[in-house]
Amino acid sequence: MILEVDNIELSYDGKLILDAVYLKAETGKITGILGRNGSGKTSLLSIIYGITSPKYKLIRVDGLPITKKMYKTGLIAYLPQFSYLPTHMTLKKAFYLYEISWKDFVAKFPSFEALKNYIKAEISGGELRLVETYLILLSEAKILLLDEPFSNLSPLYIDQLKAILFTVKKEKVILLTDHFYTDVLDAADEIYLCKNRKLKGIKNQQELIENGYLPLDAKVLK
Repeated sequence: MILEVDNIELSYDGKLILDAVYLKAETGKITGILGRNGSGKTSLLSIIYGITSPKYKLIRVDGLPITKKMYKTGLIAYLPQFSYLPTHMTLKKAFYLYEISWKDFVAKFPSFEALKNYIKAEISGGELRLVETYLILLSEAKILLLDEPFSNLSPLYIDQLKAILFTVKKEKVILLTDHFYTDVLDAADEIYLCKNRKLKGIKNQQELIENGYLPLDAKVLK
């Protein structure tokens, strides 16, 4: 499956945020978007999902235009920056309602077995982020939009989450953004930089330095 987003133009209060933006993401690849705060990354994901209405947009799946909001197609799932689970729902109940195996989850993350009857206010921000990201990744949707999936996660959880991402991408389109650029660079097969209202394809870390996203003395990734 190939997702293409073209000719996106978005303004807030007369200020142009995104202009003539094009993006392509496809099954088998993780596509990452980097950019500074306020550059338009989250706005772009919400446009694709269908909860933000830009002045112009064209969204295609396998070359066919999508004329209704994407979230109405059943093709897409969105991990927002904020928590989306109901306040008083236990973790195990959430897995039941989302029709995702709790048993498989705790096999990967055994420490969560003791938390099965906890609600989200009773677990840490990192634990909650991991649960909510996992639910999106294992959903039936074929296009996944992940806004800061690594936020608040421990290094161990990030590594485990990447392993799941590498498996899931074989069957799904994955588009993600995060401030942890090292993890985005490590996980993503394709990278875009959101800067000056545009998206620019990035081949490597050196190009992020040349485009002013990273400082000249940024740690070089192997």
